[in-house]
Amino acid sequence: MKRLTILLGLVLMTIQPLTMNAQTSGNRFEAGKGTFLLNGEPFVVKAAELHYPRIPRPYWDQRIKLCKALGMNTVCLYVFWNAHESQPGVFNFEGQNDLAAFCELCKDNDMYVILRPGPYVCAEWEMGGLPWWLLKKKDIRLREDDPYFMERVAIFEEAVANQVKHLTIQNGGPIIMVQVENEYGSYGINKKYVSEVRDIVRKNFGEVTLFQCDWASNFTNNGLGDLIWTMNFGTGADIDQQFAKLKQLRPDSPLMCSEFWSGWFDKWGANHETRPASDMIAGIDEMLSKGISFSLYMTHGGTNWGHWAGANSPGFAPDVTSYDYDAPISESGQTTPKYWELRKTLAKYMDGKKQAKVPALIKPIAIPAFRLTEVAPLFDNLPTPRHDNDIKTIEEYDQGFGSILYRTSLPELKTQSVLKMDAHDYTQVFVDGVLVGKIDRRLGEKEITLPPCRKGARLDILVEAMGRINFGRAIKDFKGIVGKVELTIDVQGRPFVCDMKNWEVFNIEDRLETYQNMNFQPIQSLTDKHGQRIPGVYRGTFKIGKPSDTFFNFETWGKGLVYVNGHAMGRIWEIGPQQTLYIPGCWLKKGENEILVFDIVGPKDVTCEGLREPLIDNLQITKPLKHDDSSILNKVDLSKVTLASEGSFAPGNGWQEVKFNQPIKARYVGLLAHNAQDEKGIASIAELYLLDEDGERLSREPWTVLYADSEDTSSKNCTADKVFDLQESTYWKTERHKPFPHYLIIDLGEVHTLTGAQYLPRMESQTPGSIKDFQILVSEEL
Repeated sequence: MKRLTILLGLVLMTIQPLTMNAQTSGNRFEAGKGTFLLNGEPFVVKAAELHYPRIPRPYWDQRIKLCKALGMNTVCLYVFWNAHESQPGVFNFEGQNDLAAFCELCKDNDMYVILRPGPYVCAEWEMGGLPWWLLKKKDIRLREDDPYFMERVAIFEEAVANQVKHLTIQNGGPIIMVQVENEYGSYGINKKYVSEVRDIVRKNFGEVTLFQCDWASNFTNNGLGDLIWTMNFGTGADIDQQFAKLKQLRPDSPLMCSEFWSGWFDKWGANHETRPASDMIAGIDEMLSKGISFSLYMTHGGTNWGHWAGANSPGFAPDVTSYDYDAPISESGQTTPKYWELRKTLAKYMDGKKQAKVPALIKPIAIPAFRLTEVAPLFDNLPTPRHDNDIKTIEEYDQGFGSILYRTSLPELKTQSVLKMDAHDYTQVFVDGVLVGKIDRRLGEKEITLPPCRKGARLDILVEAMGRINFGRAIKDFKGIVGKVELTIDVQGRPFVCDMKNWEVFNIEDRLETYQNMNFQPIQSLTDKHGQRIPGVYRGTFKIGKPSDTFFNFETWGKGLVYVNGHAMGRIWEIGPQQTLYIPGCWLKKGENEILVFDIVGPKDVTCEGLREPLIDNLQITKPLKHDDSSILNKVDLSKVTLASEGSFAPGNGWQEVKFNQPIKARYVGLLAHNAQDEKGIASIAELYLLDEDGERLSREPWTVLYADSEDTSSKNCTADKVFDLQESTYWKTERHKPFPHYLIIDLGEVHTLTGAQYLPRMESQTPGSIKDFQILVSEEL
């Protein structure tokens, strides 16, 4: 009998796993006819986008519950390659980076997961999620079928799959879909590359459903026949028009907006971005009434901790630390009016189920003002220098983030001289310790005037690297000084260009240890012997009775990075619009807490306080946002201006193309709008391209706006540079009180042979501000 019992037990142990596998093997998510199917039943995806690295781990569960309480059934998330692989082969999936634990929490909250492992993700994140160390191979072709890039992609995707492939729905987990690459149509046309990424993902994740996302205007360029196609578009878009081409090509395909943009991201030196709740609600209501799935990007944005905020392109537009995004759930996890309106709308689409209870919110606290008491002046705490004859970028020194100081000696300058360089990103120039001025890449600045000085005077060029560009071809974004440093001096009345050599180089890496190991002293003064603010690391402590979330106010500080209790909190910059940093209570402690501020400029006052509400809409800049300097018009020589084309655009959404009568050389292009289709006083353009002699689109990276007669910045940034920002949901819009005609002038950066133009009106229904009668004027010189 005993032997029989043991034998029966062994049989049961063998059968039980088989029974469990039989129960989970039936789980599947797939595309059905006109709908997604979850275990064979129609399923509408209502996804909330949120990113685990942007949320303190102790708050993950609360944020997921907030999404669940809205009426969502899925969490959509990016996997940031550079957050997980800091150096080649060095992976971190622990703590804040524990992807599997986050997915398990989603499952515990009865939420499915859409995984978006890139390798590129955009997301206003440093380099779009690609690791900086790829740039150590200077000739690398990012997001292309470059052998080294693809080798590293395969290694990364395997590492991600090893963490979560057991959590796919086929294995009883919450992951229902995995994305292949991300919005590749906005980068190029390369089906071979996209196919290789697909094959890598499929090899590592097995039979999970794969999809790719793009815009309605370009999704066919790289669309693969065996993947689900989804569209990305913003609030206010004409939804039927966004899906029209997909329905034409795949009449039976389920429809999904994989990024329905709830708001927008903020950039340093620009107004805080908001989007009306009514537009978001109307779009979601319409999609759900038609059985269209969606993911709300963002439902909760979170924070770009430390140096992780990216930058937009063309040009260089660095993103702020807050990723609030004007989302329904605020940066600090508070419910907003958008949240409650959305919850009310989603209640109509619960299939008879009740919405989950809204979890308790974290009550923010105020912390009385306190002063930082110690400073480690930067120039007194420089690391051991390297020596190089020629300028190099920080990547060539195996440095990923932080600042770099280049030092050399000047020849005798008897008169003012011009120093020219391409510095990424914020540069301060000193001669014998005296600040001469700054060069701000954000403003397109590349030169500075040096005063007369003695032979052998010390030249210091202090460059702070901000986030690498995360969108478009410019993601190959080297930091430090890129190229030569040239000094133009006067020699017997003639300009002589000197290529500066023989550099001492000080690498100031953004690591907590860098700042902690400096020599601190009591703060005696906030200015040096020259009367200028002191760059350096400032240290202090503050006490708390009962820790909770707060917002530290840095309005009196300059520019730099903040650490609290060893946690990298993010960037500050006095220009705004963001003036506070979100400080999670879970990273604070009862009693004494430490704060370090590396201020690359130096503070005006070392006071700080904790506020109950953030200040993220407080812009303080001297340079106007608008391109309305009428002195530009006085420089235009009308005798050199040629009419390239005139006519009328057709009404409606979608791209329109204008062919010039003949090829024409030009550097400056003006678009004159005489009226609008809707016969109202507003002109608006979402995107504008010019065509070269082969009929191909010109790169818009070098473009700048010289002049625009009107730009509406009352509620969001509708400045003229939006016509070439690679974002179809943003647009140039004129002010309501300014009458027609409206016009803008664009500098292409150099002379090109032009054969035509392409124009995209706004994506909303009725295309507000869509231009009717137009003229395109060109010139080789002003």
